[in-house]
Amino acid sequence: MAETAKRAGVDGRSTRWNAHKARRQAEILDAAMAAVEEHGPHVGVQRIAERIGLPRSVVYRHFKDRADLDELIRQRVMGSLMAELAPALEPDGTVISSIRRSVDAYLGWVTAHPRLHAFLGAGSGRPTGRSRAVADTKAAITVRTGDVFAGLLGAFGKDAGLAPSIASGLVGFVDATVNNWLSGKGRTGGAPDTEELAEFLTCSIWAVLDGNLRRLGVELSPDHPVSDLPGA
Repeated sequence: MAETAKRAGVDGRSTRWNAHKARRQAEILDAAMAAVEEHGPHVGVQRIAERIGLPRSVVYRHFKDRADLDELIRQRVMGSLMAELAPALEPDGTVISSIRRSVDAYLGWVTAHPRLHAFLGAGSGRPTGRSRAVADTKAAITVRTGDVFAGLLGAFGKDAGLAPSIASGLVGFVDATVNNWLSGKGRTGGAPDTEELAEFLTCSIWAVLDGNLRRLGVELSPDHPVSDLPGA
């Protein structure tokens, strides 16, 4: 009985300590996001530590290394992006307004948080090509977009097998276009403004959908209400 009570006490302290560590890690990640927004994607750990009022060594205690910290920051940044984007991926209004709403939500987040967006591709200078957080979020966006396209094709009795490929291509296209736009904003001659870019992306996405629908024998007006689609 005494041994059981002792073990329960140890377990209770362990649980409280783990909860404390989780809270402290979340506080550090919040401070890291704020530091990135203020100082840019290559912000140092010292800046993060100063923002939260901790020694640099204490910050590192909560992560395996800088790469682990960067990946968890990316995970938190992608969570912020998805909170803005996910509702906009739900089709509503007309077909073209649904596309435009998704584009506006993404561009709105990017322009509101340019340094967080840059961090996704830069971090602290370490390679991000294998970032699980970024890859998983892009995959989730692609799957959700593919589901929307599959529903559209299915509504007209067409094979939805191409929906994932269309979604993957368009998500990659939008991502590459926005990255190129951001990199060219400071060039002489300038890049298109946000409104022009949104119009370009909206028209391009519609063109891909329209072309594939017509190939399958479906003619759909971009102004067709989503609620009036078959099966909606």
